[in-house]
Amino acid sequence: MSLAEQTRWLDATDQAALIADGAVTPRELAAAAIERIEADNPPVNAVNMRWFDHALDGADDAQDGPLRGVPFLLKDLECQVKGQPMSNGNAALAKLLPTAEFDTELVARYRRAGLVFLGRTTSPEFGSLPVTESVAWGATRNPWDLDRTPGGSSGGAAAAVATGMVPIAHGSDGGGSIRIPASCCGLFGLKPSQGRISMAPNHAETAVGVNHVLTRSVRDSALALDLTHGAGVGDVIRATPPSRSYVDEIGADPGALRIGLMDHNPLGASLHPEILEAVRGAAALLESLGHRVEPGYPAVLDDTSTRAHYGMIRSPNMTLTIDAIAAQVGRTLEPDEVESFNRAQADAGRGMSAVDLTAAMAATDRYRREVQQWWADGWDLLLSPTLAELPLPIGTCAPDPDDPWAALFRAGDFVPFTPPFNTTGQPAISLPVHWTPDGVPVGVQLVAAYGCEDQLLRLASQVEAAQPWAHRIPGA
Repeated sequence: MSLAEQTRWLDATDQAALIADGAVTPRELAAAAIERIEADNPPVNAVNMRWFDHALDGADDAQDGPLRGVPFLLKDLECQVKGQPMSNGNAALAKLLPTAEFDTELVARYRRAGLVFLGRTTSPEFGSLPVTESVAWGATRNPWDLDRTPGGSSGGAAAAVATGMVPIAHGSDGGGSIRIPASCCGLFGLKPSQGRISMAPNHAETAVGVNHVLTRSVRDSALALDLTHGAGVGDVIRATPPSRSYVDEIGADPGALRIGLMDHNPLGASLHPEILEAVRGAAALLESLGHRVEPGYPAVLDDTSTRAHYGMIRSPNMTLTIDAIAAQVGRTLEPDEVESFNRAQADAGRGMSAVDLTAAMAATDRYRREVQQWWADGWDLLLSPTLAELPLPIGTCAPDPDDPWAALFRAGDFVPFTPPFNTTGQPAISLPVHWTPDGVPVGVQLVAAYGCEDQLLRLASQVEAAQPWAHRIPGA
């Protein structure tokens, strides 16, 4: 058996151990991952930028961190790597492929961890949709069912990890974009607390987006969080540091937790039967592990008006994004260089007043406090579906120039459970606990109080031990 196959399903922790023990070199491990990418990427279209020669040349000089030599992929969105290109899923930037002049703070931390960067994974344009299909790079497909989406916006990262191309990949989450593809692809996905991982130097931690990774094992996610958390220069939100290493939470007793169950769609539509089976099965599993699960959730989650506030904050940000790209390429972007739903958001942003934006921000501030009060009132965790539907068929959210908002509204129906906790800044996970009879993964979401990633990791490792998922692989 080739090294590529021997190491395909080893998690990042085990791959790092091979290097530390001298069983393989970083260059050999990188070459094995490259072999898998070249063989497995064509049907799923997960890796859109390949830095293979650079990775091989630099692998043995990888920094001596806990993940030294482990192959890694970075999402093609807002995560600059010095000397390497990034397109943000946009057609104009995909043509130009401008290279970055600096590493973001997170990339610098990945380097210190010892990770070897092999390239980038696909993202929808500007990360706007929970599916990974862009005009610039085409559709990325779910390895469990090639007719379905792997989710988004970190869909390329999820597809790459689910197929075993790499054991761990960078993702970002501004409305569910780590948790959604984790659910679609049968992976573990943690969205950290707002301010847990620095967004320096490009963005403020006050925004809804956060960065972390997609993994097969809970311990890999915990280790990556140990290696990347903490404030950077100028961070305005700084999550309280953990009392100990996140890796130390793996296998630790979570205690008997009080968990609220939300098993209905807040938008009023029905849930897919397999989604309902997954969340109720998870509730039964948690009860069998000694936790108290009962109906309960923040009532404000049923208030659908919050979707409008979320959109009003996104729109002027999209205006700035598109204007910045126009300045970067030195001209006005052509109509076919921005997808219609993003142009619609940008146009809406141009029509908003400062009062409109301030009112939306004030409404989300009230919403944040009202949601978080539920945890302050004595609940430990909230259990819900991650998604309202099974992974959507490819093309469901295709841009329609005649109805540019249609893709966004359809996307919102797919993901009513994840965006609220970007607004509140709370940590949340998607756990792979269910597969349909056709072999399609279904995740469930658990949400903790702000700053309590440790609690989520303890419980996730308990579930992983009780109902393992690592043996489940696409096509097996």
